[in-house]
Amino acid sequence: MGQGASATCGQSIAAIHRDRLSKMKRERSRSRSRVLAGVVVVGAGLLAWALAPSVVESRMNKVTNREIPVTDQARALHERLFVADLHADTTLWNRDLLARGSRGHVDVPRLVSGGVALQAFTIVTSTPRRMNIERNTGETDNITLLAVAQRWPPRTWNSLTERALYQAHRVNEAAARSAGRLVVLRTAQDLEAFEARRASDRTVTAAFIGVEGAHALQGDLAQLDRLFDAGVRMMAPTHFFDTEVGGSAHGVTGAGLTPLGKEWVKRMEAKSMVIDLAHASSQTIDDVLKMATRPVVVSHTGVRGTCDNQRNLSDAQLSAISRNGGLIGIGVWDTAVCGDSARAIARSIAHAIKVAGFEHVALGSDFDGAVTSPFDVTGMPQITQALLDLGLDQTAIEGVMGGNVRRRLRMLLP
Repeated sequence: MGQGASATCGQSIAAIHRDRLSKMKRERSRSRSRVLAGVVVVGAGLLAWALAPSVVESRMNKVTNREIPVTDQARALHERLFVADLHADTTLWNRDLLARGSRGHVDVPRLVSGGVALQAFTIVTSTPRRMNIERNTGETDNITLLAVAQRWPPRTWNSLTERALYQAHRVNEAAARSAGRLVVLRTAQDLEAFEARRASDRTVTAAFIGVEGAHALQGDLAQLDRLFDAGVRMMAPTHFFDTEVGGSAHGVTGAGLTPLGKEWVKRMEAKSMVIDLAHASSQTIDDVLKMATRPVVVSHTGVRGTCDNQRNLSDAQLSAISRNGGLIGIGVWDTAVCGDSARAIARSIAHAIKVAGFEHVALGSDFDGAVTSPFDVTGMPQITQALLDLGLDQTAIEGVMGGNVRRRLRMLLP
């Protein structure tokens, strides 16, 4: 072979090497791109997973800002009131109770802005998919996915009792790091001490812990002791489906108290815990009232006299609860009051007063309970204004806005 052929051959081999090197570089570049794309996809997925609960909450706990003007007279009256609300599901959502939030309805700074002295934090442990006010079973559950997505402790993923204990812990933990701004009421003595502080410092707020539905006990009444020790002082027999304790107004049986439910009533009263008849079937309400030796509450409801649907109480039920000495907490959302303003809320309150007497009517907002409301808790002065506009006297307004709750808790707390 001649010298020219050798040179040509050498050039060809060099070209082959260059092609191979170029190809390897392209492959490495594509590989890095695929890895980077994978990282981006995984990162986006994790970000979406992390943000999903806040997005869900923003869509479920809306505020329409249908506000009414508040006069100086109403604002001055509101500032003198001991305002109490019997129902908010705030612990269901991963928001810091001590930080002013930009979504949802309730936190301590907004409670202070709204002049609220006492807020009941009511724990949700299970709700059915596609829940409605007509008919539901307990075979499906929304809260499991929410618990996982919000990174609740794994023990809460499959245990309703642990979900209740975890949410109670969140209230107690917030109080512990609040430097006294948030106080959890467990006893009548706690309430008395809080009232003394509140008289000179309106920047402090009290919490009262309840549970929506005795399914949180998972059929074991011994769990009531654990919840009591965690600070729970109120519980309902049912929520959106029938439980081992009794029938729900939105369940499938229409039944009343079960034998276990009758034992539950006795234990609740023995422990000086408040029985909450919100969401209970008509028969369950009747059965509890036949047994009860202490006043009950309906923590959040509407009245059929102004908003006729299965979610709300009839005049006969209002009268029966009044005879028991109980309290009816009027809500702020459309299904409860058939309206989207403080005036609709006030009309429902006025009807409840007409039937039951003002001493038996209270506020039960259902804030943060997957409801749309005309305002968040900072808008509470609007209810005072609407009640004044309806011509209610100051004594009735003081009672409805919180005085009635305060008097009942003095009597009912251990």
